Amino acid sequence: MIQKNYPLQKLNSFGLEAYASEFVEVSNEAELREIIALGRELKILGGGSNILLSGDVKTLLVKNNFKGIEVVNEAGDDILVKAAGGENWHELVLWSIERNFCGIENLSLIPGTVGAAPIQNIGAYGVELKDVFYALEAVDLKNGAIRIFNSEECKFGYRDSVFKQELKGKYFISSVTFKLSLSAHFKIAYGDLKTILGDHTLTLKAVSDAVIKIRTSKLPNPAEIGNAGSFFKNPVIPIHQFRTLLEKYPELPSYPAPSSDMVKIPAGWLIEKAGWKGYRKENIGVHEKQALVLVNYGGGKGSEIYQLAQEIKADVLEKFGVEIEAEVNVW
Repeated sequence: MIQKNYPLQKLNSFGLEAYASEFVEVSNEAELREIIALGRELKILGGGSNILLSGDVKTLLVKNNFKGIEVVNEAGDDILVKAAGGENWHELVLWSIERNFCGIENLSLIPGTVGAAPIQNIGAYGVELKDVFYALEAVDLKNGAIRIFNSEECKFGYRDSVFKQELKGKYFISSVTFKLSLSAHFKIAYGDLKTILGDHTLTLKAVSDAVIKIRTSKLPNPAEIGNAGSFFKNPVIPIHQFRTLLEKYPELPSYPAPSSDMVKIPAGWLIEKAGWKGYRKENIGVHEKQALVLVNYGGGKGSEIYQLAQEIKADVLEKFGVEIEAEVNVW
């Protein structure tokens, strides 16, 4: 049932007060097709953890409530797991760990839904969704036709996919199938994982618990302070530019990039070095422990957070000559 002037404050992790002129929840393809048949402009909402509501949503907002997780094939060590788009991502990770299915333990506690995960090509601690992706099923929002996308068709990039580019807003992701493994292939070299795990016996749960410990120590809980996690992507710059920056800032950290002539550097370091960490203006600001995180302390507006993001981008560009991009989707 379509509801009018629907409040969205509890449906976005920034906790911003905004309204959808019309709102509906769908739990299956039949319900979704009924909505598509109306011929209206639609926006799709997952967990609301990676969006910034800069104002009210003027279109019909459709909440993805598709549910269900199942093993669809087993072949040797390989397990194909199909999860509905409305499932909570972290719940899927826990479900997999309980069954000793390896592959997504490093992606523990990432907020949001399964359907949103490939759009963003979520990643953390040396693992990206594309590493375990098999296929996804999506519904065309113009005609209700079902299309299967393989990895190549998704055009995965760093926090990017075809669904953020040429197919943005054109499909509803109803399910995602992952290729997991019964054999553990632990990836613990990234960040503080190795240090926290220490001499512990490596298990999927131990790795997951370590990731959760790191994330909760660095990132504020949206239930306590409104935020969408990391607001900016880590920029990837030419190696000659990186070397120039190193001459002035020898402590600048770096990470490997997909191309050998490029280097990834932490946006959080640039923002903190520029003096923004802990900045606060009335009800919004930059988190005191993590400069990558913009926050709503309560009563802030999405337009104010957006303006702050623009000021930070401009300052980082001026100080370092590096352009940083938002990871969060601005509505």
